Formats: sequence, C-alpha cells, structure tokens
Amino acid sequence: MRYLTDRKRAIGNGSAREGTTRHWNMTVSSYGLLVLVPLFLIAFAPMIGASYAEVTAHFAKPFPAIVTALTLWMGMMHFKNGSRTMIEDYVHGYQRELFIILASVASYAIAATGVFAILKMAL
Repeated sequence: MRYLTDRKRAIGNGSAREGTTRHWNMTVSSYGLLVLVPLFLIAFAPMIGASYAEVTAHFAKPFPAIVTALTLWMGMMHFKNGSRTMIEDYVHGYQRELFIILASVASYAIAATGVFAILKMAL
C-alpha cells in the first residue's frame, strides 16, 4: 500500500489548459449558427419542391450560395468540436483517439463535399 497525496493522485488527470478556449470556440460558433441558420432557411426554403434547373439557378446567386456554404462549414466545425468534447468525456483508452480522429475526418469530409457541391452549382 502506498501513500499518495492529493497532488500525486491528480497528476496526469488535471487541467489540460484547453477548456476555456474550447468553450469560447463553441460559444462563438453557437452565436454564428444562431445568425446563419435563419438566413439559411430564408435562402433554402423557396427551393423546396423546385426543379433541378431552378435550384441551380437559385444557388448561382451569391447570397444563397455564401449563406449555405457558411452554414454548412460552421455547423460541421461546431459538430466536430462538440463531438470531440463528448468523446473525451465518455470514451476511454485507445478508442478515444480513434473516435476523435474519425469524427474530425468525417466533419471535414462532409463540410468539404458540401462546399464543393455549392461551388459547383454557383460557378
């Protein structure tokens, strides 16, 4: 039986000095999405049920294309940061790093694919 002080017990389990930065990033992206999602709905709602030609003509305009791309990108980055926090809280061992990498890669892949599709329609 060994005697461990509170400090020795906490070494390696303490603050990573990243919590404030992550919280601030999530807060900023939340407020950004609070503005972008209604703008996205305004830009996207008229195209529900429209033909392919009408949709591509609509997204060839700058406002719908930019708002949609920004909403998609910021939404996926918010998802990436949130899923990382959730994974760090609830997954342990080597699986933690694996799931963080998978969530990050999936977020960037979805965001890049969506922005590429919007740029292809816009140009």
